[in-house]
Order: sequence, then C-alpha cells, then structure tokens
Amino acid sequence: MDSVLQIKDQMGRTLSLANSPQRIVSLVPSQTELLFYLGQGQRVVGVTKFCERPIEAKSEKTVVGGTKKVHFDKITALSPDLIIGNKEENTKKDILRLEKHFPIWMSDIRTLEDALKMVREFGKLFEVQEKANALVTNIELEFNTIKRISNKKALYLIWKGPYMVAGSETFINDMLEKVGFENAASHLKRYPELSIAEIRVIDPDVILLSSEPYPFKPSHVEILQQELPNAQVILVNGEYFSWYGSRLVEAPKYFRNLDLS
Repeated sequence: MDSVLQIKDQMGRTLSLANSPQRIVSLVPSQTELLFYLGQGQRVVGVTKFCERPIEAKSEKTVVGGTKKVHFDKITALSPDLIIGNKEENTKKDILRLEKHFPIWMSDIRTLEDALKMVREFGKLFEVQEKANALVTNIELEFNTIKRISNKKALYLIWKGPYMVAGSETFINDMLEKVGFENAASHLKRYPELSIAEIRVIDPDVILLSSEPYPFKPSHVEILQQELPNAQVILVNGEYFSWYGSRLVEAPKYFRNLDLS
C-alpha cells in the first residue's frame, strides 16, 4: 500500500504511515493527556501504568508496562499503527526493538518551544490542527503573564537515594528559567547526582522537592531544612515543571501561586 503520510518526529526520524493512525500506544503520561485533550482518546489503545490523566486513560485502556520497561507481548497484541514515545522517558533499547515492528513517533523536548512544536505536530498527525493551534495560543498567552516571579537561585530535586537534580539541557531547566529562577545546577548537564556536601557548596536560595518521579513528602522537607538551614525548602507539583503537553496551559497560574516568601 502506498503511504499517504510522510512525517518526521522530533529526533529527525521519518515515518511512513498509510493513513492517520487509528490505534495508538502512548508511552508517555504527558503525551497521553495531550492526546485525550485533543479529542483523540478513542484512538488510544495502550498506555503506561503512569498515564493517570485523564482518569479514563488507565482505567479504560490496556496498560503495557511502564515508561522504562514495556511489555512487548501486550503491545503486539494491540496491533498499534503508531507508538508515541519520548527520547528521555523511554529507553533506547525498548524503542529500537519496537520500531522493528511498528512505526514510532518520538518527541525530544528540552524547551517550551519544543513542547509547542510537538502540540502542532500532533495537530497535523491527527488532523486536529485547529484545536492544537488554539492550545498553543493559550499556552503562549499564559506564559506571557509571567513577570519573573522569582530571581532566586533554585535547586530542583527529582530523586532521593542518591539525590538527583535537574541540570541544563532539560525541560525542567527551561521551566525554572521561565519562572525567573537561576538554576543552581545549570553548570551541570541533565540529571546529575549531588551529595548534601555538594549542595551546600552550590548554596541555593530555594530547594524545590518534586512530587515526581520520586514522591517527596513533608518529612523530606524537614530533613533537608535541617541539613541546609540557609535554603528555603518547599514541595512542588512536578507535573507543572515537567509535563510538556496540555498541562502547560495551567502551569503559569501554578507558578504564580508558589510560596517563595
């Protein structure tokens, strides 16, 4: 069958599709949420165990594993005509194995503009350009309302045991900069490990403990506050700093309401 769709993903890979995909497996929670937001939930047949938004994503669709470890037998049984993944969220090993059998569209997102480009591409791919473009416009308008909420030096923790932080070349870094923070780990790439001693040397004004992927709790705030008394330690909703789909339209309001006193 002659392909009618020739598309490139955000990793520069070219996909040939016979028609607009009707059976989609999404391996990224934020992109699953975006598909449903764009009215494409009926096309989604498989999701990960972390795809909890909207509620019907995990309750009504087949769970095919996690973002880092998928169940190939479950995906094969679904016979998807498109799998949607992400360079950072999914493992190269899984993607290389899956792409031998199924077309895969991969996102690679490190900035807000990368995320908006993905939304536009989804609009073209699923023939909902008007809704996708409206979402992009709304996100841009919301982010234009941010007037450097803070100019403090912030360290964003994503993991404990060992402590891991968001450095440069990450979407979280771009979100921190949009808020007005100076990323205390911007001199480090990706997600480096830091000891308490190394954090003391960096001397951040604010330490942000994310709700995901590690679920930091108030008890962790107390521990770090004792270890680092010169910093303000607060819990933050990681979805607003790291989900790069439709959730972005709500992010600026969340950022404006952060308690940074």
